Amino acid sequence: MQKLLTVTVPCYNSQDYMRRAVESLLPGGERLELLIVDDGSTDATGQIAEQYAARYPDLVRVIHRENGGHGPAVMTGLREARGLYFKVVDSDDWVEEEALKSLLAALKEMDDTGKRADLVITNYIYDHGENGKRKLTHYRRTLPVGKILTWDEIGRFHVGSYFLMHAITFRTELLRNCGLSLPEHTFYVDNIYAYVPMAQVKTLYYLDADLYHYCIGRADQSVNESVMLSRLDQQLRINRIMLSSVDPDQVENPRQREYMLFYLEIIMAATCSFLLRTGKKEDEKQMMDFLCEIRDQYPAAYRYFTAPTVLRHPFGAVMVLPTGITFPIIRIGYRLMRVLFGFN
Repeated sequence: MQKLLTVTVPCYNSQDYMRRAVESLLPGGERLELLIVDDGSTDATGQIAEQYAARYPDLVRVIHRENGGHGPAVMTGLREARGLYFKVVDSDDWVEEEALKSLLAALKEMDDTGKRADLVITNYIYDHGENGKRKLTHYRRTLPVGKILTWDEIGRFHVGSYFLMHAITFRTELLRNCGLSLPEHTFYVDNIYAYVPMAQVKTLYYLDADLYHYCIGRADQSVNESVMLSRLDQQLRINRIMLSSVDPDQVENPRQREYMLFYLEIIMAATCSFLLRTGKKEDEKQMMDFLCEIRDQYPAAYRYFTAPTVLRHPFGAVMVLPTGITFPIIRIGYRLMRVLFGFN
């Protein structure tokens, strides 16, 4: 039987929490393929994965590989996927059963009719384990519900309405053919994953279902603020890969091009905010050098980032106003966004 959906769960030393992720996916049943990628774990992760494969041989497969990081683990799952669609669920996250069944039902309907969207969008929840707070991210103001869409049918994007990895399910063939490559031993590759394939997406489908619980709050997580501040070099690397991977001027649809530039700007703004967050002069200089690099090497992105509407494009403000004004505003803006959206 053709699998509708492959879900890859990359695991590295995940023995303490991976069971919740796996158990939440099992109700998907025979039309779902669950690939657990053991990325060179040194604890019991591999054994736990094999136990699930033995209990659910028609549903679960395990792939053991040398440690390469999150990106190569995702790419391994993509190479091995048998499903028509592909999704990543991190080993410390989980999904809602009814929403998963709704997703599979939507994929089946598209398969039965032969009208397969390139990208399916679902809602996700920021789940703060340490304080019990939850913040739902949905797309009801931007995307019509329950129909295959073109980019021209999509509403205006606003802060918080961009598509993170937790929200996206790509058609597997598109993902394989889009030129996606995720670097080894590098954090924050999910931003590349959510950006590069988008240039090839022609049709979208929004399922208004609260599927994904994005669990944050562990001190060792890559999205913990103190950890992110210690990995600014990796954030810059991800930004540069995104900038060099897609030329927005080659994206024909204006609404699609606008979205991709909008997403780029959000990621760049977050990185620059962290560079300013340290309060170090060398990091402030590194940020300004990075913006100059964008100006000199990526004209399409620079034109968008520095558009005259200063409130819409914060980089424009940085380039034309004194740093004594813009730097404090960016620092305050980051703190405000963190409170509003609860992203780390």
